[in-house]
Amino acid sequence: MWNAFLIFLGGGLGSVARWLASGLVATRFGEAFPWGTLVVNVTGSFVIGFFAAWTGPGGRSTVPPAFRQFFMLGICGGYTTFSSFSLQTLSLMQSGEWWRAGGNCILSVVLCLIGVWLGHAAALALSGGRGA
Repeated sequence: MWNAFLIFLGGGLGSVARWLASGLVATRFGEAFPWGTLVVNVTGSFVIGFFAAWTGPGGRSTVPPAFRQFFMLGICGGYTTFSSFSLQTLSLMQSGEWWRAGGNCILSVVLCLIGVWLGHAAALALSGGRGA
């Protein structure tokens, strides 16, 4: 039950961070393209990749399993926004914005994969090659 509460708490923190970050990006770059959601998904992918490698088996730092769940399932799960991504992409398609919808799909998948890879690589580099 304690783990469920920690994940719940982390999810709330991640959701507020998502709201702040995506709002800041949307204010700065506009809302014609879902840049805020894209930035949140890429940065969230980087962070979860880094944390997984840094704290995983053989990583530089060990943390209790409950903290990994709090951070990875709670904070990162609340922060990343693939449900928002899906709805925004559907809205673009329904509006006939096929190029933007396709661009959003391609950019989101490719950049998030790069983000998680870079986070993983950064943690391995900082830990001297130790990690998952």
